[in-house]
Amino acid sequence: MRSSGVCAANVPDGQSMWETSNSLWAAVQSGTNIVYHAAGWLEGGLIASPEKFIMDCEVLQQIQRYFEPQTYATTEDDIALDAIKSVGNDGHFFGIQHTQDRYTTAFYQPFASDWRNYEAWEAAGGVWTPERAHQIYQKILEDFEAPPLDVAILEELADFVDRRKAEGGAPTDF
Repeated sequence: MRSSGVCAANVPDGQSMWETSNSLWAAVQSGTNIVYHAAGWLEGGLIASPEKFIMDCEVLQQIQRYFEPQTYATTEDDIALDAIKSVGNDGHFFGIQHTQDRYTTAFYQPFASDWRNYEAWEAAGGVWTPERAHQIYQKILEDFEAPPLDVAILEELADFVDRRKAEGGAPTDF
């Protein structure tokens, strides 16, 4: 069974994220084997947005994290009954070893979302998610290093592109 990360929004905004997120969760929970266009779609697939692609990749990572064994582990150490007993009714968990051993890896760490409170976010420039995603994708492009490719293959690819451009691309019925 296949599915898609559908999105009819026109820009990478809240609408685009809830549409794709909800369709991805539905796909995963229905047992979909392959998800087409899981990231980057806008306008029902008429355009692809690099910012939306970055934002969707974070959602995909969160979904992937949800299925990692530690999120539903039920060993005695995972449930931490000894830690609960040691803290008691009037203590806290921040200082105990069980928490200290896990707090940096227990939760998904986003790469695009900003989890600071409003005042801290505003003081840091108040950068909205699509703008952060734009910065991330620009950095990816800047850091890209083309893999080594034989010169003959590069020339053959360039000839193919030139030939297809001259042919006018794919034929249409209109």
